[in-house]
Amino acid sequence: MKVLIVSDSHGMTTELAKLKEIHGSEVEYFVHCGDSELAPGETALKEFITVRGNCDFYEEFPEDIVKKIGGRTFFITHGHRYSVKSDLIKLSYRAKEAGADIACFGHSHYLGAEMVNGTLFINPGSIRLPRGRRERSYVILDIQENAYEIKVFDLDKGELPELRQVFSLSN
Repeated sequence: MKVLIVSDSHGMTTELAKLKEIHGSEVEYFVHCGDSELAPGETALKEFITVRGNCDFYEEFPEDIVKKIGGRTFFITHGHRYSVKSDLIKLSYRAKEAGADIACFGHSHYLGAEMVNGTLFINPGSIRLPRGRRERSYVILDIQENAYEIKVFDLDKGELPELRQVFSLSN
């Protein structure tokens, strides 16, 4: 089961459509972690599970979503309500409360993934205004029986194989 995760696209529509076109046949779910700055009915967001970011002004988007995907519980948020620019403590508490196996968030525009106390935290960076790297990044998470594989992509250059990560799940 593959899930494409993107965040902080800040008004981009053509690029979101491009992601669906490129990866639509291999990805079962599309997740947008907020700051799309698009209206809920926008065609570019169709098929995306989308949360509200601090730059999104449409209240139709929920602040957080808890959703079962591929047998795993996802906690999806933008991150601004959990101080993710400082650390992951508040987000990890909330993810634990939600029973999340995977927490997806954005807000900082910094690409990163790490396993903390059995929960995988993924920030796909930003396809509009990346920080810490030049690549306009998004990720594809492959949920396997005993592992999570994360592939990082640059909007312009495609996959960045040197950033691939595999997180083994212990029973």
